[in-house]
Formats: sequence, C-alpha cells, structure tokens
Amino acid sequence: MAEQLTDKHGRKHDYIRISVTDRCNLRCVYCMPEEGMEFEPEEKLLRAAEIREVVRVLAGMGIRKVRLTGGEPLLRKDLPELVAMLAAIPGIEDIGLTTNGIFLEKKAEALKQAGLTRINISLDSLREERFRLITRGGDIRRVLASVDAALRVGLDPVKLNVVLVKGVNDDEIADFLKLTLDRWLNVRFIEYMPIGHSGKDWRSRYLPLEQVLRQAEAMGLPVEAAEGITGNGPAENYRIQGAEGTFGLIHPVSDHFCQACNRLRLTADGYIKPCLYWSDEFHVRDSIGNDEALRNLIKRALAAKPENHEMALAMSDTGASHTPTVRRMSQIGG
Repeated sequence: MAEQLTDKHGRKHDYIRISVTDRCNLRCVYCMPEEGMEFEPEEKLLRAAEIREVVRVLAGMGIRKVRLTGGEPLLRKDLPELVAMLAAIPGIEDIGLTTNGIFLEKKAEALKQAGLTRINISLDSLREERFRLITRGGDIRRVLASVDAALRVGLDPVKLNVVLVKGVNDDEIADFLKLTLDRWLNVRFIEYMPIGHSGKDWRSRYLPLEQVLRQAEAMGLPVEAAEGITGNGPAENYRIQGAEGTFGLIHPVSDHFCQACNRLRLTADGYIKPCLYWSDEFHVRDSIGNDEALRNLIKRALAAKPENHEMALAMSDTGASHTPTVRRMSQIGG
C-alpha cells in the first residue's frame, strides 16, 4: 500500500499543483503588473524530466491528482509530452490544467490524447472590451472558442474560473449563471485574494460571494446543492434547478477551507510550497535523482505546513503570525 502524506494536523495530501512556467501572454489586472515583471531564465525552470521525477516520487507517497498551471502553461511547447509523461506514472489518476484559454483551441485534442482529463479556463468577463481591459489585451473570442473545443474533445469537467472584483465584473454574475442553463459547464466564482497586493488595494476590490446567491434569488432562479463534481476541491457547488451545468463558490478569504486542504505546490523554478499564502519554500532540484533525499524534503515541507493561511487576518490591522508570500500569483501557480 502506498505511503500517505499526512501533516501534523491530520490532513491527507493526494494533490500536487505544478507551475510549469512563470510566463504569461496576458497581464490580468489582479495577477500581474502591466510592466516590470522579471521572469526566470529558462535554465532555472524545471525540465519535463525533472517534473516527472518529482511526481513519480510523490505518487509513491500517495499523490493521485496533478494540476498543471502557470503563468500560462500552454506557453510550454513540450506540454503535451509532459502530460503524457505524468499520465504514465503508476498511481497518477487525474491530470488537470488551468489556462487562460487563448491557445487552447488548437491544442485541446493533443492534450486530451496525451492524458489530460479536465480543464479550468480563466474567464473574468463575457464582454469583449471589458475582457480586453481586465487581461490587458486578451481576445475573448479565442477563449470562447477554446471552451467549445474543450467540450468537444471530451475534457470533463470544463470549469470556468471567474475572479469577482468589486466594481469591475460584479455586474456580470447573472450572465455567468445563465451559461450553466444549457451547457455542461461548472462556473466557479472565486473571491479576490490579497496575493502580491497592498491591503488597501485588496479591500477596495474584495466582494463576498454571497452576492452570487443573492443574484440568483433576484433572478427568480431556484438553486439547489450539486454533488459529484469531479475535482470538486474547495468549491461549494450549486445547480439552478433544471440546469445542465453547475456553479461553485470558492471562499479563500471569508470562509477559508484550510481544514480540508489536500494539496502541495511546486513552483516553476523548483520549490515545494506547502501553502499558497505563506513564504515557506523547499528547493527540490538538488534532490532529484535521489529518491530518499527527495522524500525527506517533501516530508520537511509538509511538516512546515501551517494549520491555516490566516489570509483575512494577514490583511487586518492585527497582522498574521507567519510571513506572507512575496511572490505574485503568476509565480506560484495559484
């Protein structure tokens, strides 16, 4: 029986999120500055074979699910080959991808054939000009075509990640809810998080997700709990009665889900992060090729995982007991 990764708080870990690049073709306003981002040189990023070796060792320790993220993971030319490598590892049962969708339409079939099982597509507005402003140049037509392609090739589920930002896209909640009425989609509304931003900036844009349920009620749409969403993770899932698809609420700030956290993170430059928000990191590259050393490093990282991220506390006047991460979301992998 495979080893189980259990931390000191009793949480079993079976999920690794891997950032395969820190680069992105967009500059979304809540994720990256318009200019001035410094990216790691290619030689500092983990090679596909190195990622495979880390995941192989993790699989022997109980990891079953992998999610590939970025930056924008489709900027990696060897992504289909990497997916195939990971899919061939005994014990790995599920491989997901988070993307902005700009390049997905032409690559969806190859990724599915390589072993990709499900996909999350970031989509923060359905209005062409607003989408261009939020992403600083993105073409929503390409993203919508990618959503169609993901459904067509059989990726399941297809999830749309919507970061709700007060005064920016909160007037589109109804439009996103309507997407679920006749399509097998899971629209996930995500609270705006204080990652790489000042407290004042974060507070002015933050919107509690109860607004989504209030909007559904105002539209006269009866809502019920939805079960059985693959890769459910931290989302509270709902369905408008009679709808084909579902929607979810993810509350990392107002109702954090740390008590059920089952994930570790691997950054593009080769650091295991036990928690998204805190700065603790453990460099893996020197241990690759030595399974015992790598297992010990992973156990050290897990031992450093805090009971909760205290994200809301960290942004309050009382401060937090740990040091928040200094990386931006695009550098961590989200």
